[in-house]
Amino acid sequence: MPDVVIVGAGPVGLFMGVLLLQRGHQVRILERRSSRSNRSRAIGIHPPALSQLAHAGVAGQLVSEGVRISRGVAYSQRRRVAGLAFDGDAGFPFILSVPQAVTEEVLELAVRNLDPGAIVRGAEVQGVTQNPGGVGTIANCHGGVREFDSRLVIAADGAHSAIRRHYLPDLPERTYPDCYIMGDFPDGTGHGSDAVLYLEPAGIVESFPLPGDVRRWVVRLGAPERKPTADGLAHLVVARTGEPLDVGGNSMLSAFEVRSRMAHRMVHGRVVLLGDAAHEISPIGGQGMNLGWLDAAALAPIIDASLRGAGVGADLEGFEKSRRKAALRASRQAGLNMALGRPLPPPAMAARNAVFATALAVPAISGFVERRFTMR
Repeated sequence: MPDVVIVGAGPVGLFMGVLLLQRGHQVRILERRSSRSNRSRAIGIHPPALSQLAHAGVAGQLVSEGVRISRGVAYSQRRRVAGLAFDGDAGFPFILSVPQAVTEEVLELAVRNLDPGAIVRGAEVQGVTQNPGGVGTIANCHGGVREFDSRLVIAADGAHSAIRRHYLPDLPERTYPDCYIMGDFPDGTGHGSDAVLYLEPAGIVESFPLPGDVRRWVVRLGAPERKPTADGLAHLVVARTGEPLDVGGNSMLSAFEVRSRMAHRMVHGRVVLLGDAAHEISPIGGQGMNLGWLDAAALAPIIDASLRGAGVGADLEGFEKSRRKAALRASRQAGLNMALGRPLPPPAMAARNAVFATALAVPAISGFVERRFTMR
């Protein structure tokens, strides 16, 4: 019987697996997908998460394959408004941009190097049953039902977590008046490794470098886009920013709306909710995946101590309290990020941008903003 079953082989579940395997525990990671996804949604890795990945020995390869974003620059109506350096962390003075598919590949390799049989794909979890000795996790595996017994279960199965729905069926969902379309295109901007925000009256356009001379574009919309097209996204970008996109080189396209959920409890007996399963926040600002990794880093030593026979009740209470506080802080920051990108009449936009530029010229303010954007 494995010590821990982890539900979900996304970035958070895989990292949790690495941390527990490195501590000598037997782990099974159940994943409904039969293979890794090539889609790349989360791309930004912030300094605190990079520090934890480095402690686990997996940051080096990610850094070597990613783009170091050491500065963000804001423009509005073709004019530069302000810049902000992301160099406040001594160990990692940048935000790393790397496709999620690469991140998952690196983490999966780390898991398999520790235990080639740790990941079980094609296992769609249906539910869990706790008993005095452990937890039974029921999953459909290639058309048949299988039960995985373990001492503990960690639910890292994302925003649509079946396990969260089991324990918190009435968890309220908050919606926002913000929706977006995003896509990856060859980079012809000349902005290099800078992240760029275009603060435009019709709504924000965000632009982030990716490896291979690719740039991600994110555009705020006034209504959900049900059938996104590369042409449609390119039209919006050039209309607002003047930047033409190579539509033929489009390699990823997605549209999404924003919602958030915040679990009031992460620990449910022998089951712990982690990452998006516990606290789904807006992806604007790129904090969700990082938040989940920091959850895992805080939880791993507590699970290690528990599996070795120590009493960890107080530690789990502290974990729950501190990680909920971190999630609330990240959610508020994401809310501010979205508010910054909403449409404004041109005079109001110009006035706000002037205040924004003046404030960022003050070192104490720019340092505070940098810490918030980099999750430090």
